[in-house]
Amino acid sequence: MEVTNRYVVIKHIIDGAPQESDFELRTEPLTLSIEPGKDEVIVKNLFLSIDPYQLNRMTSQSCFQQATNIAGALNPGEEIDGYGVGRVVASGNPEFKEGDLVSGFLSWAEYSIIKEGTSKFKGAKLNKVETMGFPLSYHAGFLGFSGITAFAGLFEVCKPQKGETVFVSAASGSVGSLVGQYAKLFGCYVVGCAGSQKKVDLLKEKLGFDEAFNYKEEIDLKSALKRYFPSGIDIYFDNVGAEMLEAAIENMNPFGRVAVCGVISEYTNEGKRAALNMVDVIYKRITIQGFLAALEHLQSGKFHVLEDISRGVESIPSAFAGLSR
Repeated sequence: MEVTNRYVVIKHIIDGAPQESDFELRTEPLTLSIEPGKDEVIVKNLFLSIDPYQLNRMTSQSCFQQATNIAGALNPGEEIDGYGVGRVVASGNPEFKEGDLVSGFLSWAEYSIIKEGTSKFKGAKLNKVETMGFPLSYHAGFLGFSGITAFAGLFEVCKPQKGETVFVSAASGSVGSLVGQYAKLFGCYVVGCAGSQKKVDLLKEKLGFDEAFNYKEEIDLKSALKRYFPSGIDIYFDNVGAEMLEAAIENMNPFGRVAVCGVISEYTNEGKRAALNMVDVIYKRITIQGFLAALEHLQSGKFHVLEDISRGVESIPSAFAGLSR
């Protein structure tokens, strides 16, 4: 059987905030069968996670490309891959059969052709998915890389203690929303920031954050954090960088910990760089650590998963560009 496979590529190197016009939707014929002797697997993509770090693969120069071997740079016209879940429609690999649900690094496309070791993500491979009674989309987010990143960053890097104060930036995102909930369930006081009143309300009313604020409405971030943390910040989970990181450092307590998960404000604006008060870092003995993360509460209803699902491969450029807005 032959189908038309639609997939997304970048038209050119992207420097700055991505726009829908930076991407192109292409089509090509695809036969849904495997030639004898090939161990390839063809997957019908069902859900793909659209993540900010992908922009680092699309720029002309990025430390991400030079300092890690997790994911390679993307060239114009080249297929983009990212984490997702799908269903096997044809397989030459004895580990997978038609109908299997799988997760792994799939193309930004309707179908992905996977051969072990060919992904730009080092060590990437397909894994069979057991739904465990959860929506399949959860396996592209909470039960995928977003969940692993949130858990590892908070508990392995920050090592919270009950009663400590925790600040999360970009708190309504796929990682930040989970970090805040983990910290609350662990017994911490949690404040998050987001970019709209709707998101602020969601953080407080649905996700259980103690407080939240719209950073776009704050003239002075340092004063804002002093208002929400009069006794100081013990843990800062950073998804933003730049001025937000500066403000958090100024308000941190001695022996505070910072997990640097992402710096989305710097991805889209090379002129933005955090200028930390290093005297604070030294005398407060603050630990700042970057990291990469290569269910009981969900089942009980104590945990909420935030999803913003766009339908169709043609919606990917809009969804990706929207991450920077």
